[in-house]
Amino acid sequence: MSGQSADRISTPPKSRRLGQRFHEAFLFASASHAEQTRKQTTTPYIAHLMTVSALVLEAGGNEDLAIAALLHDVVEDCGGKPMLEEVRERFGPRVAHVVAGCTDSDTCPKPPWRERKEAYLEHLRTADPDVRLVSAADKLHNAREILRDYRTDGELVWQRFGGRREGTLWYYRALAEEFRRPPGNRLVDELNRVIAELDRLAQRGESAKR
Repeated sequence: MSGQSADRISTPPKSRRLGQRFHEAFLFASASHAEQTRKQTTTPYIAHLMTVSALVLEAGGNEDLAIAALLHDVVEDCGGKPMLEEVRERFGPRVAHVVAGCTDSDTCPKPPWRERKEAYLEHLRTADPDVRLVSAADKLHNAREILRDYRTDGELVWQRFGGRREGTLWYYRALAEEFRRPPGNRLVDELNRVIAELDRLAQRGESAKR
């Protein structure tokens, strides 16, 4: 085998290193969400943000998108519009754009649950690939956790959500449908599989009650 051929086979892919900005974003997210846990659990909220960021990186996202994933809930849960301006100042316009695109409410009190979710679905239809990638990672991790908890807690799991059973299932079915539209990303197939399995188990549970 020639040296040229060997180089072509053995050269590793270019590294996507994470720098100081990512470390600063992690500390910022951890501090901002320090008192928060996942819905009706003792799991620190940062666990969700770390997972979403990891999913974005595994799907090919760069440092900006990994940072946006860490911060995707900071506006909605930690300060509204002033927080978005702080994100812009600290981490730049691209990160702020994606964080804004993943936010379904920046006011307090929030609008009614169904109204927020319908507006977010409408927003996704014209969102750019950066926003859709981070949003898909967020929704995938949420859906995985709902499915896991449904397998152990059954119908009790719906009590955690503003939409309860019917609203939550409607929303995730609608997300699955929307994310099938281009531009897609590597997370969409798994998101659709998880939501389909959740829907199947939920329907089976409903039938068993009749």
